[in-house]
Amino acid sequence: MKSISYENASAEVRAVFDDIKRTRKVDDVNNFWKYLAHDPRMLKHVWESLKDIMGPGALDPLTKELIYVAVSITNGCDYCMASHTAGARQKGASEEMIREVYAVTGLANMTNRLANAYKVPVDEAFK
Repeated sequence: MKSISYENASAEVRAVFDDIKRTRKVDDVNNFWKYLAHDPRMLKHVWESLKDIMGPGALDPLTKELIYVAVSITNGCDYCMASHTAGARQKGASEEMIREVYAVTGLANMTNRLANAYKVPVDEAFK
């Protein structure tokens, strides 16, 4: 499968690309969007969801990016790890913060798997 460039995109896809470029203040969309453009409905859905969830809310933008990095590590998504680590850096994350997210994510994955393997019941105090 090849990416869909702006020049080769349908009007529906171009509208989403234009919104991404305008919202992010960039000249072009990244590869994720160019590949998602094969399914215009999914492209629009994912972009609208991302704008909504990653936009203003109870969590600050850097925290949201760091969570995204952690989940991307857990899911083994190299593309998402790279793009959201870059996003976290743009929002002020230091290299020390990024490495700490890696460490916490690794630790959480290990202890989660241990708790599941041992079938540890949830303490009453945590309910």
